[in-house]
Amino acid sequence: MLQRIRRMLIKEFLQMLRDPRMRIAIFGVPVIQMTIMAFALTTDVMNIRTAVLDMDKTPSSRELITAFTSSRYFRVVTNLTSDGEITPLLDHGEVRVVLTIPFGFERDILSERTAAVQLITDGTDSNSTAIGLGYASIVINEFSDKKQTERLETKGLTTSPLQVETVARAWFNTNQESKYYYVPSLVATMLFIFSMLLTSIGIVREKEIGTIEQVMVTPIRGLEFILGKTIPYMLTGYISMTIMLFVAYLIFGIHVKGSLLLLYILSGIYLAGNIGIALIISVSAETQQQALLTSFMILMPCVMLSGFMFPITNMPAPVQVATWLNPMRWYLVILRGIVMKSIGIQVLWPAILAQTALSVSFIVIAASRFRKTLS
Repeated sequence: MLQRIRRMLIKEFLQMLRDPRMRIAIFGVPVIQMTIMAFALTTDVMNIRTAVLDMDKTPSSRELITAFTSSRYFRVVTNLTSDGEITPLLDHGEVRVVLTIPFGFERDILSERTAAVQLITDGTDSNSTAIGLGYASIVINEFSDKKQTERLETKGLTTSPLQVETVARAWFNTNQESKYYYVPSLVATMLFIFSMLLTSIGIVREKEIGTIEQVMVTPIRGLEFILGKTIPYMLTGYISMTIMLFVAYLIFGIHVKGSLLLLYILSGIYLAGNIGIALIISVSAETQQQALLTSFMILMPCVMLSGFMFPITNMPAPVQVATWLNPMRWYLVILRGIVMKSIGIQVLWPAILAQTALSVSFIVIAASRFRKTLS
């Protein structure tokens, strides 16, 4: 078995890399596109998952919380009891914003002193964070204006020093630079696009030039054939990813904060899933044109529904369920978690499990479809 796979790998590498234009397409184009798009990309956010830590527990603090929940921008999903609960929620991505109301909030308001509240945000998505902070400022300013109006009407004053101050802190991406969000996302996108396009024409090309008949008369099995088609494109995907990560560090100053080994292992699972989809397309198509058109039909929905451009939580419930079958969705969670948050398997295991299940399923389906073409 290993000897047959080894021969298959040699054939694939020779066929894939002997054309200089193909080498440029595999190793050069993804890096160039990632770099250009990273410079070019610099998008309304609703129902931001919010946690509340109310240490004051007074009518004024509850009124401020109501102001947040009654707006269409924030959705309070949990109420916290201590500071120690904040970090796990942000690490797991369960909330995007934490509203902290300190003890003495109402006392400061009644004493006509500046009352402070804190907003802690998940800075991995700098665009959504900036928009969320803008919404929060609007809500807090309206609350402050309301309290000032109430005091003026009560005391018959014309001016009031009453003010609620917002202290914001971004978690993970302190300066809210968009490059830390877009560049890792572009790495995932480029890997998805090129692993799909290049692999999808692999088997079809052999059908068109007639070499598939030579493979059919060999004793190679369906799974061995699929592995022989998968491994070369995985290796070239690894090389492309390494170059893109190096360019991201060299030009944009983005480095992997978490485990590089874990990132590479999980990237292999992601690449295997992408190549599995492409091989399903390839064994089902009769011409390279059919394979490419089918790939483009799959690529656009996968990229758009991955959480790259639009938050998945803003999508309709049926669409959110459909994204579970999108390998890019889970890889973005993994990539951002390792690169930006420095988190590991203990936090990322749901995404890892989903990614692995999809990859294995796609490879098995591709192998079974190939056996059908031989029968």
